[in-house]
Amino acid sequence: MSAPNRATLWGRTLVDELEKGGLEAVCVSPGSRSTPLTVAFAESDVEVFSQLDERSAAYFALGRARRTGEPTALVCTSGTAAANFHPAVIEANQARVPLLVLTADRPHELRDSGANQTIDQVKLYGDAVRWYAELPDPEADERKVRSLRTTAARALAETVGTPAGPVHLNCPFRKPLEPTETEDVPDSFAETPAGRGRTVAFVEIDRGRPTLEASSDAVADLVDALAAADRPLFVAGPADPVELCDLEPATVFAVAERVGAPVLADPLSGLRFGEGAADGPVLGGYDAYADVAPEPDVVVRFGASPTSKPLRTTLAAADADQYLLDPAGAWREATFTATDLLAATPSSVLAGVRERLRSAGDDAGADDEWLERFERAERARWRCRDEALEPSALERDPFEGAVLATVFAEAPDPATVVVANSMPIRDADRFARPRDAELTVLGNRGASGIDGTTSTALGAGSATDDPLVFVTGDLSFYHDSNGLLAVRRCGVDATIVLLDNDGGGIFHELPIADFEPPFTDQFETPHGLEFDRLAALYGLEFERVDPVDFAAAYRRSLESEGTQVLAVRFDAEASHRQRDVLAERTETAVADALERGR
Repeated sequence: MSAPNRATLWGRTLVDELEKGGLEAVCVSPGSRSTPLTVAFAESDVEVFSQLDERSAAYFALGRARRTGEPTALVCTSGTAAANFHPAVIEANQARVPLLVLTADRPHELRDSGANQTIDQVKLYGDAVRWYAELPDPEADERKVRSLRTTAARALAETVGTPAGPVHLNCPFRKPLEPTETEDVPDSFAETPAGRGRTVAFVEIDRGRPTLEASSDAVADLVDALAAADRPLFVAGPADPVELCDLEPATVFAVAERVGAPVLADPLSGLRFGEGAADGPVLGGYDAYADVAPEPDVVVRFGASPTSKPLRTTLAAADADQYLLDPAGAWREATFTATDLLAATPSSVLAGVRERLRSAGDDAGADDEWLERFERAERARWRCRDEALEPSALERDPFEGAVLATVFAEAPDPATVVVANSMPIRDADRFARPRDAELTVLGNRGASGIDGTTSTALGAGSATDDPLVFVTGDLSFYHDSNGLLAVRRCGVDATIVLLDNDGGGIFHELPIADFEPPFTDQFETPHGLEFDRLAALYGLEFERVDPVDFAAAYRRSLESEGTQVLAVRFDAEASHRQRDVLAERTETAVADALERGR
């Protein structure tokens, strides 16, 4: 590989190796010290997304990687630019999202010298990354360049390891940073083995996923437990991107139906929506009845901790054997009530269970009434929800959950739906009914912050031709308003559903709501912002929508080109009261359904 100087050689070599290793996309923020990387990516076939704000760039990359299950790279200059990546790196770590973070840095001799825009970037992200490497100073040296190519291959492989996650390469560069001619890279270097590289990746790294065979003792023990259980239960929590790629819903459903187990599927699990979701054992209304449903005697859990607090509380109180299936063998169960941890992919374990159950005999499985009791509770739950969605009911008692119910019921098939944290994801969990539609539902539940959600959504939209729907609260929308520039700069269209309750509505669910002051000024924090002006700043269409008219406005947006912001205004306290009323009504209906057997 020819290069006019050492910095350019380093940038081109690194990018060449990443491209050969399969990297398809990078988010680049402008800066001087990162020039060798920026120019090299611009010359490559890797798709480049230009983002002005580093924090938004990092979440955009995270959203894209979350949608694809493949690594997206990030490039920034030195100094605080790299620090602005940190929140998204934390989320990627917690949620197992593959990111490759490339931070440009000053050369070693300028560190700790007061040199401009120089901070300590060595292991900047601590243990939030799967692997960290400091690249050597650029030089036309055969061994160093082989090391650089190998490091690139290792970095990509680590992002999609078990567990997947972020990797950080710190890249020091000396001037000149631009591709200007010097005499420090001889022409002959391009013909050396390291300079040429290989036609494929310098190092091919194949990372397997931990599996358990049907013949293993662990699978045999799980089969015995399920076969003997009267009240088995499957719980599918939020899935990480690689888990979503591995997941085989048909296998999950087949095993659950064989043993008579309800599947309580989080909206982010990859199981609540898709083929077989509406007609199989998948249930989504459990948040309303988990604490009154019968207690299980065996629980099989996979994915992260469920969004639903009532479900988590119920699992913590259950006197049952609880099996956690996790390929990384990590502990993702904060109540510490699990009895068995199987360090293998859920699909491999359940495939083994299915194979062994085929010869287990007709008497293997749950009590005949077990699943039916859950299905009765589920039907009662959705009847209550549907009554609350009637136009007359919405006119009288509007609440935010009605919008989430409509978003999922009316979303195109297929579609990508991204839901922000705080109340939107909780309302999605409560009110989004299972549906036989290919909806890819995403959210940042790793660290569960409200930051970066707009950029995450637009990043996810950049990776697919599916229609993109993004549901957000007003504080999340304000918090990542810089991310809206990606609509124009990165060519992403979306329907943005903005739930505007003028502050932090979720705090109405906490005991602090009874303390005034300081509740309004320090927790609810009403801001009085008019978001039509924000939409105008970024050239987005804006419509203020009455809750009763939301479904029609939503359908119009889905059929329209461009990006529309549908702002639905609610009173947070009134909406919270309506959730409580609906919860009480549902609890009564569920109890009646269970008692009467209907």
